[in-house]
Amino acid sequence: MRALSKSKLLAFSQCRRRLWLEVHQPELRSQSEGATQRIVTGNRLGELARRLFDPGGRGELIDAQTAGFQTAFERSRELLASDRPIFEVGFSASGALAFADILLPIAGGAGSSWKLIEVKSTGSLKDYHFNDVAVQAFVASRAGVVLNSIAVAHIDTSWTYPGDGDYRGLLIERDVTAEAMARANDVQTWVDEAQSVLAETSPPDVKRGRHCSDPFECGFVEFCRSREPDPPYPVAWLPRVTSKALKSLIEEDGVRDIRDVPSNLLNPIQQRVKTHTLDDRIYFDEAGARADLRAYVSPAYFLDFETIQFAVPIWAGTHPFQQIPFQFSLHRLVSEQDWTHDDFLDLTGDNPSQALAYALLATCGEGGVIFAYNASFERRVILDLANQFPPVADRLRRIADRLVDLLPVARERFYHPSQKGSWSIKAVLPAIAPDLRYDALEGVQHGGMAQDAYLEAIRSDTSPARREDLKGQLERYCELDTWAMVRLWQFFTGQEPILLPRDTTAR
Repeated sequence: MRALSKSKLLAFSQCRRRLWLEVHQPELRSQSEGATQRIVTGNRLGELARRLFDPGGRGELIDAQTAGFQTAFERSRELLASDRPIFEVGFSASGALAFADILLPIAGGAGSSWKLIEVKSTGSLKDYHFNDVAVQAFVASRAGVVLNSIAVAHIDTSWTYPGDGDYRGLLIERDVTAEAMARANDVQTWVDEAQSVLAETSPPDVKRGRHCSDPFECGFVEFCRSREPDPPYPVAWLPRVTSKALKSLIEEDGVRDIRDVPSNLLNPIQQRVKTHTLDDRIYFDEAGARADLRAYVSPAYFLDFETIQFAVPIWAGTHPFQQIPFQFSLHRLVSEQDWTHDDFLDLTGDNPSQALAYALLATCGEGGVIFAYNASFERRVILDLANQFPPVADRLRRIADRLVDLLPVARERFYHPSQKGSWSIKAVLPAIAPDLRYDALEGVQHGGMAQDAYLEAIRSDTSPARREDLKGQLERYCELDTWAMVRLWQFFTGQEPILLPRDTTAR
């Protein structure tokens, strides 16, 4: 019988097949977008947590990856007889093993009792954290460790970084002792059942469902999709499934094809998706779209931001997970064939917020509608800038007041079967302006790639040549975002499309 790690037990609690694949065919796993950055964030937060919970520097970090599990377990046993904080302390018992983030001695004698703390890079306590600490508590207790209390330390999103490396206050502790201890029997059941699953000679037969992404995106989704292909018209194409009846039909009854969903369970938008997808027909309420936009006359602006957020802030005056804009693109149409383009991009590595705010004021002028796609995002970014910079707050708020959202127009007035139930600009644009293609861009092609490019560009070890290349990729991507809105606006208002004198997608 193999000792199962915490990650393996949590994989089992999410899906039996996932556990089997994790152990027997790990090469089938694909890395999800952002996974590398999450690891970097987790490592950074772990380092800070050790400083915060051990300000005197008395503790010891056990590096199981370097020393090996057996050596790590032996060193953990030695340190458990001391009164020093222990980090990444390892336990193995009852068919399971785990490494706790932080173990703090309780006053009253060396090794008498301990406080276990798990550090999470989330802004709140999540339901799945209880299973996490339950496994840690189970293995530690079975290994003979006396736990006085158990806590989850997560990020305080309201905290503001004062700068100079002072991260006191970044983490909030939540006592979860009762919840963790109450799940001991559940953990033992997971261990026993997981061992049975791993003894099987082939992957368990598990239907795809919500567990494929809840609470975590599974890396074996593509493998499972190959064994259980999507139907021709998957229910995943139905937007905004919120009604209990429809969710029950999909999640409990296992209905997977739009054709099998009764129309009386669908709202008007969902019914439109079903009807026009099955009939392979375009829906376009041209008169309605024109009426929606008739009130907005030239000059018209089209705005898009690229932002970055840090779980652990790096700039003074910012808070965890704050959306910090580092780039914008702004197209301005004066008449049907007269347009200008302005942009801003800061790759210095300093907080770009103030320079961007003033550049935005300079380019947006004092009047004219400003179109955005899903404008609530741009509005939040601008209002956050207004709160940060009081001298120009009123001017920034006036810019926010000029925003008009093109997304509701697209959702209410247009649908092409190729959208597959999505109204993201990347789904709508190919149906309306097939000559503009994100996948023809060199390098950055979506928001996640833009964030990765930005992080690479501001690193001190990035060469000037590479930084200049990334700069060009980011500029081309963000410019296409706003030019895409121009083309959507022209389509919805019945105007002839303006064709750029150069190829925006390949420039």
